[in-house]
Amino acid sequence: MPDGSNGTRSGHALSLRSLSKHYGSLAAVDNVDLDIPHGSFLTLLGPSGSGKTTILMSIAGFVEPSGGQILLDDTDITRRPPDKRNFGMVFQGYALFPHMTVAENIWFPLKVRGISKSAAGDKIRAALELVQLGHLADRYPSQLSGGQQQRVALARALVFEPDLLLLDEPLSALDKKLRADLQWELKSLHQRLGTTFIYVTHDQEEALSMSDEIVILRDGKIEQQGGPGLLYEKPATRFVADFLGKSNFLTGKITEITADGFAYDVGGHSLVQDGKPAASLHDTVLVALRPEKISLSPDRSQMPNALQGRISAFNYFGAAYHFQIQTEGLGEVIATVPAWTCAIDPTVGGEIWLGWEPNASVTVRES
Repeated sequence: MPDGSNGTRSGHALSLRSLSKHYGSLAAVDNVDLDIPHGSFLTLLGPSGSGKTTILMSIAGFVEPSGGQILLDDTDITRRPPDKRNFGMVFQGYALFPHMTVAENIWFPLKVRGISKSAAGDKIRAALELVQLGHLADRYPSQLSGGQQQRVALARALVFEPDLLLLDEPLSALDKKLRADLQWELKSLHQRLGTTFIYVTHDQEEALSMSDEIVILRDGKIEQQGGPGLLYEKPATRFVADFLGKSNFLTGKITEITADGFAYDVGGHSLVQDGKPAASLHDTVLVALRPEKISLSPDRSQMPNALQGRISAFNYFGAAYHFQIQTEGLGEVIATVPAWTCAIDPTVGGEIWLGWEPNASVTVRES
């Protein structure tokens, strides 16, 4: 088994050059360019129909592109058959053989490569230990939990030391707690192995928690890509700000531009934001404001951006309260505050003050 624990990266690099896939007049993937560095954990994220699975299946060799190239370490593999690509694949549905034991399932990809079970013994044991299932080698899939079955699928995909590991929503069939546990394990596994992971999901938290790089797809095109922190804190478009987490959107008119920021008017409220706007004085600007960056207080906020509101609804989630607040001029605003430090009485109809700092919001494009 490959081992990246010493800091070396054993993964391979992959590049997509003008990759396209058309089904009649529908462009499932539309001229996508993407470089995936060796040893990285890259996630393709997007809603249903965005093209993420089509890209993954094209990389795997199960979908033939309509145009463009797929390069592995600068070698063109676009027309190479799937069984000649040496890529590991993990699916949502595990795809384990029910009549085979755990050890036999893991041996299978070695068997088709002409390696006998006795010769493969060390590799099978190493793969089982990697996913902490050494004690379950003789069990059958029906005797395992969902999480254990997914670990077997991971071990089977890694046992032959693939050039890339492709993961197609592998955790979506699991319950929330188990999914969270396996997110930690997958990230740890990636760090230990150094294998290049390409992961597909529609789950934003999953993408944020595990990835080195996220590619957000929309209608077959890349909407934005970057590190999780960059995409969350600096979304470029309304779509990204709304899809990756939640945002309030404020549409206003720029009233002043200063050396370090600008002022804008929304519904009669004068608000300020750090950073130079792409627009000019008197132009319309679209601002995204994350709910957790809004402070709530029973008295007038002393923050530069402050206005009064009335609680129209709230939900308690243990760690946090999620509020819907009706305001004059801004309409409904959503805010999230830690429950243990909540300074207001969470009562529907209660009058409160909202406030946020100039660096809490970011300007975005409409599309």
